[in-house]
Amino acid sequence: MSNDLKRPVRVLVAKVGLDGHDRGAKVVATSLRDAGMEVIYTGLRQTAEMVVNTALQEDVDAIGISILSGAHMTVFPKVMQLMKDKGLSDVLLTGGGIIPDADMKELQDMGVGKLFPPSAPTAEIADYIRGWVAEHRNF
Repeated sequence: MSNDLKRPVRVLVAKVGLDGHDRGAKVVATSLRDAGMEVIYTGLRQTAEMVVNTALQEDVDAIGISILSGAHMTVFPKVMQLMKDKGLSDVLLTGGGIIPDADMKELQDMGVGKLFPPSAPTAEIADYIRGWVAEHRNF
């Protein structure tokens, strides 16, 4: 899939809250980088505000949140609201981790992009982000 942006897709990979497990986030970040994307990894224990402010400063095309703590029904809506408040309506909010299917559906109904379980192939994640960006960020 081509990238009409004439630059690499920029993705912010974030860990929000007290969740201290970041191996999966690092694997995804490395895989996205290997797929030709520019990746900014925030590290552990970020707040929703920190993530959205970094996304704004770095002019990202997508935010990917890795969450294993069970706080997904709080974190994703909070990030979405902050993105809306900061005018980031053309930035993809996606992510993954331990999220029950029913919660994934509810979050997607709220406007969150596709969410990925821990077993998702990293190529699928890269293809999804690349496709979303090609459709929504050509300007």
